[in-house]
Amino acid sequence: MRSTEEIVESLRAALNGVGVVLPSLCVDPVTGASDEPFALVDLGRCNVRTAEHLASALRGETPPVGAYVEDVRDGRVGEVTGHVGGRVQLRPVCGGREWDCPPESLGEVPPKEVLRERVRRVNQESRLL
Repeated sequence: MRSTEEIVESLRAALNGVGVVLPSLCVDPVTGASDEPFALVDLGRCNVRTAEHLASALRGETPPVGAYVEDVRDGRVGEVTGHVGGRVQLRPVCGGREWDCPPESLGEVPPKEVLRERVRRVNQESRLL
């Protein structure tokens, strides 16, 4: 049988695989130090975005809420905000009007493209001042 620490690391890896990070994930120190045969796992606290991302991953939604994707129909990059009626709801990286996209029209977006969209938005806002 695997140790509690091994199981916690396995859970951490599985969560990371779907883009969920629980920083305070650990073996509960009280039950871990006791004679209890099975220590408890402390999942810790997380913000609402992380909780929503975790729930989306557990429901098997792909891509999960919080992921960044490209709408290949027009090249726009958006953040997944939900799944409704067989379509994926997207919002521009730095906010704005949401739009729906069929799942087959989604593509992967490298992190540098997300950063590029954020910089573009900041530059646009600075010109308005």
